[in-house]
Amino acid sequence: MKRMLLLVGVFAFPAAVSFAQPAGEKPDLAKARTIVDQVCAACHGVDGNSPTPANPSLAALPAEYISLQLAHFKTGIRANAIMLGMSAALTEADMKALGTYYSQQKPKGLAAKDAALVDAGRSLYRTGDTAAGIPACSACHGPAGAGIPKSYPRLAGQHGDYTVAQLKAFRTGERGADKGGKDLNGRIMATIAARMTDAQMRAVAEFTQGLR
Repeated sequence: MKRMLLLVGVFAFPAAVSFAQPAGEKPDLAKARTIVDQVCAACHGVDGNSPTPANPSLAALPAEYISLQLAHFKTGIRANAIMLGMSAALTEADMKALGTYYSQQKPKGLAAKDAALVDAGRSLYRTGDTAAGIPACSACHGPAGAGIPKSYPRLAGQHGDYTVAQLKAFRTGERGADKGGKDLNGRIMATIAARMTDAQMRAVAEFTQGLR
């Protein structure tokens, strides 16, 4: 199974722990940290910097994007058996608090390793491929890869292996099926990924991994 964005671990919530929170309050960051320590840190790190390439880093991702993805996991809009279980106990307030918590963490950054791939990825990221119908990635993810709140995630410093896995998931329809018109941005990505070759995916992933 391909890893999905926001894979927060393979451990069940302890039965005695309740993550309920009254609506209308400011994000409870102390509570979010408790959830992180008990569940999320195993795959994403306490500070949101994932220790393994298969799992995404969450540090500095837009808060709204994180909470939206958690909601999509919980409702099945974004299919992933592990994340379905992990998100089942989360309330809307919990999701918002987790989004806020991780958005405030500092990315450690990663280095790109293949100069040739970086050059090819830079071109695709900044200008796209008109002949293939691929728009510039920077149009939605920003010139520095910081993303756009609510809609598009930060790509700068993300593990290249994870980025490639997600692009392939979009291409195969595992992501971005736009179930009931509730994942329009996912549908956009599915359309774009369908036009990308494996080489292009690897190149852009290598480039964005090295962005800071």
